[in-house]
Amino acid sequence: MRVAVFSDIHGNAVALEAMLDDLKTQNIEQLVCLGDAIQGGPQPTEVVAHLQQLGCPIVMGNADDWLLTGVASDAEQISEARQIELDTVRDWQLSLLSEDDLSFIRTFQPTIRLPIDDERTLLCFHGSPQSFDHVILPQTPDEEVLQYLNPEPQMIYTGGHTHMQFIRHLGRTFHFNPGSVGRAYRHDQAEDRFWVDSCAEYAILTSNNGILALEFRRVPFDVVRLMSVYQTSGRPYAEEAIAQYGS
Repeated sequence: MRVAVFSDIHGNAVALEAMLDDLKTQNIEQLVCLGDAIQGGPQPTEVVAHLQQLGCPIVMGNADDWLLTGVASDAEQISEARQIELDTVRDWQLSLLSEDDLSFIRTFQPTIRLPIDDERTLLCFHGSPQSFDHVILPQTPDEEVLQYLNPEPQMIYTGGHTHMQFIRHLGRTFHFNPGSVGRAYRHDQAEDRFWVDSCAEYAILTSNNGILALEFRRVPFDVVRLMSVYQTSGRPYAEEAIAQYGS
């Protein structure tokens, strides 16, 4: 079994298409998306169309839930100006998405379980199985991660949300994050110099005769094309988004 795991597209169909092109060479048997697929970027309807065509299971992320409801589920404090920007972009995206598109987003699931061999199952979520707001990073204390996951040896765990690729060992099993398709970035950046990578990140988990392999992939996408999409899409705050791809 070869499973492609991807997350955090955030309305960036340019990056998603680069990932899908790469997938054509990988002999994938199953795909799963870990959420935050639509919100934020300049191509919400295009991403919905791609995901509908793929027909793969999709986890509900915190950003997609917020897109649907307008209610923030976590306690993160942001500035008034940032909140106005988020709300304005949300309103613009909702003006493009049809009721059928929104109904499709409402089908996203809190968690997804995928058997990968006779003994092991892949448990898929956004933040953690308990909440799409939970944050798991390489430096998150072990006791916090164990509380979020309550790991079982026959289960492999995968979540998105933090937009970075990593693996954490959990006794006889492990947790991995495939990174972000549409908005990959490093967490060690100063707030006044924040850059987004022009790579679509995803992971491939392979189970073959009891042997597991995990591969992280970073696929360059056409950032000039993405900038053009922002400029012609009508998305509010397009220039601010484009500026994050500077060097």
